[in-house]
Amino acid sequence: MTQKVEVDFGLCESNGVCMGIIPEVFDLDEEDYLHVLQDEVTPENEEQIREAVRQCPRQAISIRDE
Repeated sequence: MTQKVEVDFGLCESNGVCMGIIPEVFDLDEEDYLHVLQDEVTPENEEQIREAVRQCPRQAISIRDE
């Protein structure tokens, strides 16, 4: 079973906390719109993604099982 990053863009305020934690996965463009660059949770990035989930001020990030 794989796990994927999911962002609720209705909640997301694009404040960039997640990008500060793991810029390989999250990016803000020039218009402050958040993009998920890599949605797969891997053993290499799992700890940082979980930290981004925990620190998101709006709880807009989650991890889902596929």
